[in-house]
Amino acid sequence: MKSLSFVLRRALAFCAAAIAFLVVWRNTIDAGPRWAFGLLFFIALAWVVAEAFSHVRRVRLITDSVDAASLENRHRRQIEIPFPAAEAFDLVDATIREMPRVKSVESARDSLQVRARLTRVDPYGSGMPLRMVGMGALEERNDLVRAVVTPGQGTASATLICEPEGGPWLDWFFVDHGTNLENAEAVTRAITRRVAERRKQEQENARQSEVEKELTVAKLNLLHAQVEPHFLYNTLASAQVLTRSDPARADLMLGHLITYLRNSLPRAEDSPSTLGEELDRARAYLGILRIRMGERLAVQVQVPDELRTVPLPPMMLQTLVENAIKHGLEPVTGGGNIWILAKA
Repeated sequence: MKSLSFVLRRALAFCAAAIAFLVVWRNTIDAGPRWAFGLLFFIALAWVVAEAFSHVRRVRLITDSVDAASLENRHRRQIEIPFPAAEAFDLVDATIREMPRVKSVESARDSLQVRARLTRVDPYGSGMPLRMVGMGALEERNDLVRAVVTPGQGTASATLICEPEGGPWLDWFFVDHGTNLENAEAVTRAITRRVAERRKQEQENARQSEVEKELTVAKLNLLHAQVEPHFLYNTLASAQVLTRSDPARADLMLGHLITYLRNSLPRAEDSPSTLGEELDRARAYLGILRIRMGERLAVQVQVPDELRTVPLPPMMLQTLVENAIKHGLEPVTGGGNIWILAKA
């Protein structure tokens, strides 16, 4: 019913325009046989009706539902974009620039507007009759795509308008064979695809960050597993020997070991350590080594009390101290100094 109404409107508009033209022609020039005008009228009317049916047919191919809005030459879409206005504008601008048959694009970032001119493709070659009689300019119009991005609360809305170039009155006599409907559908589809790809990439990045976080935790746990048992066995063995030769030093070593183990207990994943806790563990570790290494190891710690609450990743300071011992002091016969300094 909508399709038939569309065809009848086009036919009636053409008849009204043709009658008005013939009346003016006969009253001003009054030349030529009347049968010739009648024949020309019916030929042109047949062409208008055929164009209207072709338009309806192609619109039905483009979209499943054919209604009055889809049959029009001019189309408007409201697209919600879940990004800030600046990002939404970049997305819309890139989408329009990548459309096929784009002749020119005008972009205004400050006002969040994009306007493009596209070459229209005649899918059925129906403009040939007008070109044959020298009126091809009426049929060979460009298509326009306009988009305006409206900012929201962390999101944006894009108003899309796809229409033929020229005045709206031309829509009564000429159809676009669904090209502007196709443009509106294409832009909407492309924006939806880009938003989906952006969301997918964000989810992938979040998953990757979670994997990297879990990997970091696993590496830290592995570091604990690699360092603590070896250090624990050596310390207990040394304490066992000292209990027979120097009980006081054995007691001191075990005290340092208790402090070290207390600060090495597993903590919740989201509970960071502090500089004070890491410093206590490092001091206990160095205290044990001083008993074992004697005068070969000297320790200097200069850390203000106000910095003890500063967050610090677990094992970071401990790893630095262990590397300093392993690569700095153990190869040297005379030993050396370990300095732990912190400044605000």
